[in-house]
Amino acid sequence: AAGLASAALGGSSLALAQKAPRTLRIGYQKAAVNLVIVKQQAVLEKHLPNTQINWIDFPAGPQLLEALAVGSLEFGLTGDAPPVFAQAAGKDLLYVGVEPSNPESTAILVAKESPIQKLADLKGQRIALQKGSSAHYLLVNAVEKAGLQWTDIQPIYLAPADARAGVTQTCWRCCLTNSAAPASLCSSTGPSRSS
Repeated sequence: AAGLASAALGGSSLALAQKAPRTLRIGYQKAAVNLVIVKQQAVLEKHLPNTQINWIDFPAGPQLLEALAVGSLEFGLTGDAPPVFAQAAGKDLLYVGVEPSNPESTAILVAKESPIQKLADLKGQRIALQKGSSAHYLLVNAVEKAGLQWTDIQPIYLAPADARAGVTQTCWRCCLTNSAAPASLCSSTGPSRSS
């Protein structure tokens, strides 16, 4: 994301300020650390003083991309899998930059007392996840790696916060989540572990 900001801000600040739109709506997720830093340090506001910058927080990439597709945003940053799902669904997206993905930022969470100890144990389980997200992509790969079919599991499509809450309340056996959520879930609620 820092590379995206640099590319977007290339050239002189004066030239950018003269060409800048009156309002720039940017979608972000708290897990997008580089863009959060750009927001917190008001980098765009400094370089585009005549532009109202509106920062809009989204719980996950699919919601951000939907807002982008319907014209509610001019720019957004999300993980690598959500744009693939969005384009497969016919969304018209323009890529302006990319940063390497971080596979360690997504986890399969289960309650401590869960019988799920290995990927094959996902068979027949209710699994909460955000549809069209990096977590969705991880689950597709995990199911395949375990030698299972998608029909062997019971996906429950929810926003990330709702998915995490259900694991701690034992509404489903596990959930997929991303970013700092695994550590915060395990430390703040106690009954979950990351697989």
